[in-house]
Amino acid sequence: MSLFHPRNKHTGRYNFEALYQACPELQAYTRLNPAGRYTIDFADPIAVRLLNSALLKSDYGIDFWDIPPGYLCPPIPGRADYIHGLADLLAHSSSSRAIPTGADVKLLDIGVGANLIYPLLGHAEYRWSFVGADIDNTALKAAQCLISANGLQKKIQLRHQPDPKHLFAQIIQPKEHFAATLCNPPFFQSAEQAQLQNQRKWKNLGKKNEQRNFGGQQNELWCEGGEATFIVRMIEESRLYAGQVGWFTTLVSRENNLPLIYKQLKQVRATQVETIDMAQGQKKSRFVAWRFA
Repeated sequence: MSLFHPRNKHTGRYNFEALYQACPELQAYTRLNPAGRYTIDFADPIAVRLLNSALLKSDYGIDFWDIPPGYLCPPIPGRADYIHGLADLLAHSSSSRAIPTGADVKLLDIGVGANLIYPLLGHAEYRWSFVGADIDNTALKAAQCLISANGLQKKIQLRHQPDPKHLFAQIIQPKEHFAATLCNPPFFQSAEQAQLQNQRKWKNLGKKNEQRNFGGQQNELWCEGGEATFIVRMIEESRLYAGQVGWFTTLVSRENNLPLIYKQLKQVRATQVETIDMAQGQKKSRFVAWRFA
């Protein structure tokens, strides 16, 4: 049973005939599973990348999508759930209770990455405009290529964060206002931890190859202290921009990080905190949102 958000386009099985039309290369990477249904080898990074390209073109009108080798290749359905959950949050906190749409709704993606996935999905679904920030210039160049290839120069802007110790400083400009921020924080505490997790995945798949099917650069996958430390730092810095952001939000992959996050939010005196649960099959996740207004 699908536990995706009701507006998520991926609540049912993939329509591979439509996906082949969007990306003919994908057909070579599909196969029949034991139930007689078409699928791909999700351990194959090329297959995953082509599936993403096909989904984005078929379901979201994104004519061109690709990423440099070794960069994070995100699962589209899960990322779409975050966008839809964020849309509901904005609706519930508006006077009309309607989902705000259009370019006047401006969002900030912290760690936008080479894949540009949240701005692409957010603009396709709700016509929001975005600023995407990252510390990685190579990722920003790749993301800019996606913006140009899809004619989104007036809808998505990119900014380089020169100081890895900061998230909002030097990105949010004076008098600038964002309806919300969003973030997919680094998950692991070290490169070694990321590699061990990757090895376990490949062993469970019965594979000897140890490449990452989802890819990911160092800053995308891990930081000192891991997810909890990253989010605590985000919460501390968010106080300085309380008057310029409607909602600060971030994915939280590890449920056991929530008590520390709630404690930090209480410490900075956030006036409202929301936790929006998400689930895709057996995998459970959530994003936490807070504000000071």
